[in-house]
Amino acid sequence: MNAGLRLLSVAGVGAGLMYFFDPDRGKRRRALIRDKAKHFNRIASDAAGKTRRDLRNHLLGAISEMESLFRAERVTDDILEARVRSKLGRVVSHPHAIEVKAAEGLVILSGPVLAGEVHPLLETVIAINGVKNIDNRLETYDCVGDVPALQGGRKREGERIGPFKTSWSPSTRVIATAAGGALTIYGLKRRGVLGSMMSSLGMGVLARAFTNLEARRLVGVDHRLRGIDMEKTIGIDAPADRVFTYWSHPENFPEFMSHVREVRRIGDGLYHWTVGGPAGLLVEWDAQITDLDFNKLMAWKSLPGAIVGQQGVTRFTSNPDGSTRIDIKMSYTPPAGALGHAIAELFGADPKHEMDDDLMRMKTFIETGTKPHDAAQGASAA
Repeated sequence: MNAGLRLLSVAGVGAGLMYFFDPDRGKRRRALIRDKAKHFNRIASDAAGKTRRDLRNHLLGAISEMESLFRAERVTDDILEARVRSKLGRVVSHPHAIEVKAAEGLVILSGPVLAGEVHPLLETVIAINGVKNIDNRLETYDCVGDVPALQGGRKREGERIGPFKTSWSPSTRVIATAAGGALTIYGLKRRGVLGSMMSSLGMGVLARAFTNLEARRLVGVDHRLRGIDMEKTIGIDAPADRVFTYWSHPENFPEFMSHVREVRRIGDGLYHWTVGGPAGLLVEWDAQITDLDFNKLMAWKSLPGAIVGQQGVTRFTSNPDGSTRIDIKMSYTPPAGALGHAIAELFGADPKHEMDDDLMRMKTFIETGTKPHDAAQGASAA
């Protein structure tokens, strides 16, 4: 056993040395590691400052809450109305439809609201500091129907507290990191089934604290939830029709993208993608063009069941000098969600940075006509 572990350790060290001291790409990989270390140090410094401020604000808030228990606070009508309105968006899907009036601690609520949201709304309002009573004049509806004020909107899950919030505060993340680390270490030392469960739970809490993403989005179990968001803008010294014509044919992407090995048309607006992933693995999925407006817009999304859930839109804007501005908004959920994205970064496959490089290759190619040698198709041709 010990001999096998030593052999694996030596092999791992050797593979790491080969990776970072490769004659062709080693210099770039070492530079990326240095840049990431500097970036991490800057993020850590910013996080430490935010955590200090957050802890101070929590402490001041707790002191203020304690003081309010021993002294009568006079709340003006304007302040009370503002407090109520600040809570509406957390419990009802159409907060703009509800009118709020306050008079000496009495809160008057009126306007249309869905029947299933009335009870959570009243419970939330009565718990607000300064509210003594509620005058319920709400018009309840079982469904949206033809009520103009209830069109659109989205379902609310109610007000969350502490670790149940979608986005954790800096102080919550610090506490969770400490708790997750302690659980992980204790579980690894204990071993057995219970130890494995505790260490797995601890690592999950650590991942949640580090990324500040909900668990479903973190692991990518639901492709309807965005895992990673990207937004880029670039200017190209070429007319919009030429840029649009090139971009609207995904078969061209391997000519300027470094990891897109092949995009093959399999139907009307349908394409099969083959992309190089971490450690040389190939990832394949199907996607379709969902909207195409000549010289203005192209939108796409991956088909249901794709290993990479992806959707995005590219907008083309003609500038007065004849050049073109491209605005790209894209979201994707890699295998294993945001965790898969983090793992891919360790192998030098960071899509956010790769998109910057790919767009610069496209810009150079369209403006000069010179095919980049470091694109996937150029590399394979070489």
